[in-house]
Amino acid sequence: MRQVQERKAFKISGFAMLVVVLALALFSAWEAWLFFASATSEPSWSALGWSLIAGFLFLLLAPGFFTVQPNQAKVLVFFGRYIGSVTEDGFWWANPLASRRQVSLRVRNFNSEILKVNDKHGNPIEIGTVVVWQVVDTARAVFDVDDYEEFVQVQVETAIRALASRYPYDAEEHELSLRGSPDAVAQALTEEVQERLKIAGVKVIEARISHLAYAPEIAQAMLRRQQAQAIISARRLIVDAAVGMVQQALTHLERENVVVLDEEKKAAMVNNLMVVLTGEQSASPIINAGTLYG
Repeated sequence: MRQVQERKAFKISGFAMLVVVLALALFSAWEAWLFFASATSEPSWSALGWSLIAGFLFLLLAPGFFTVQPNQAKVLVFFGRYIGSVTEDGFWWANPLASRRQVSLRVRNFNSEILKVNDKHGNPIEIGTVVVWQVVDTARAVFDVDDYEEFVQVQVETAIRALASRYPYDAEEHELSLRGSPDAVAQALTEEVQERLKIAGVKVIEARISHLAYAPEIAQAMLRRQQAQAIISARRLIVDAAVGMVQQALTHLERENVVVLDEEKKAAMVNNLMVVLTGEQSASPIINAGTLYG
């Protein structure tokens, strides 16, 4: 496919050309008046000729005026041939026989529909994105695709499906995931969408996930899984902290010579401390007040 590159169209300031066109109109009217004034005696056919020529030029040049608003562009086509684009705002005159199509250069948002896709692990998830984009090449946007706005919508949805299949919804530490790595995923999504839209002359400014959730059919199961993982992580942290506290307590007792414990008593003390430190409920200690002899 031959791609069309944007180029500047030939144009003239509309105000300068307006003086020329008005001068042609006045000249045509003046020559016509001279012709009709001399018609009673000897008609001035030269005056009629100049009036017709000036009038024809006026009618030919008048349709060439147009305005371009800020962040808008006009794409000019002359008998099926692209002759350039006008991107500067203002009042202009260009080829009056060329057709002009307006293209917006403003920044626009596209909010995708919420799609149901599978993540890297095959789990069904719901995902939606918002993409900020703008047209930067008017020729490609008009001539290389049928409808660049529809093209943006289709390619964004395709990019979402491709991205979701490369990342898990949630993952362990040091692994990128859709939920745990929003910045990295947004950068990957921006690059993915930009690669697909460059053929249409569209620049992607930003792309981010706006909605992310497990599909309803597995949401409850995944919630219980996340709760179990959180409990396991909390238990691991508690056990690690308890082991450190027990080790610190034994070291302190030995260093201060508070009590001399053999290996059996150390094991019993460790067992009691671990039960107290890792138990769900508060411990109820039993105080040994001595031995009664009959």
